Amino acid sequence: MGYTHSGNEALIKCYKEGIETSIEVIVASPWFPEAVKILQQNPGIDVGIHLAITSEWENVKWRPLSDCPGLKDSNGYFFPMVFPNKNYPGQSISENHWKIEEIEKEFRAQIELALKKIPRISHISSHMNCTGITDEVKTVTKKLAKEYKIDIDPQDYHVLYARYEGPSRTAEEKIQSFITMLNKLEAGKTYLFVDHPGIYNEELKAVYHIGYENVAEDRQGVTDLYTNEKVKVMIREKRIQLIGYRDLVK
Repeated sequence: MGYTHSGNEALIKCYKEGIETSIEVIVASPWFPEAVKILQQNPGIDVGIHLAITSEWENVKWRPLSDCPGLKDSNGYFFPMVFPNKNYPGQSISENHWKIEEIEKEFRAQIELALKKIPRISHISSHMNCTGITDEVKTVTKKLAKEYKIDIDPQDYHVLYARYEGPSRTAEEKIQSFITMLNKLEAGKTYLFVDHPGIYNEELKAVYHIGYENVAEDRQGVTDLYTNEKVKVMIREKRIQLIGYRDLVK
């Protein structure tokens, strides 16, 4: 949540009408205030902080919450990429002169604002794998998760990652590949599936970065998948229990 109004709308739709159980928010993003209101109105949603030190989209940007010069591009925004990207030469955080103290300061600012607005935060995750730049960043991230008592790491609970089993370009392909994946899940194991819902509209059609231009179509497909009746019926018939991060510790 937070990257667009469309994303906020899609995520709450997928929770109310679909199979989604956990939502993560980008605290520095422009639509974070709306996300806060939505999450306050829906207290049953498991919520995480999606730590971010990049702003990848061409037509909408966000900046650090803290004063961290090493995390900003020449315009004061986060760099668009975490790791080197041929479409954005020299515009990744890892190619520039960041300091570990700055990353810790910014992560703290994001965590503290999230907890101030949404006290029930259960966990953190990483936007574009930004917490994996170096082992030092990984260590700082883990330290902060423990300090703020939001350290629900799926690996600690033997959670396996579930992915599309097959093509996932269109909504139809997503649904079929998701169903194929469901049929391969093993009883007694816990799986995590992650994707990004959106709504195909004029706002989301304007959101893209070089190399990912079909954002609106792609993310509408995720919304279609998460709310698909055939998928919901199959989950019931296979007796798959839908849980959030906070349920791992119960």
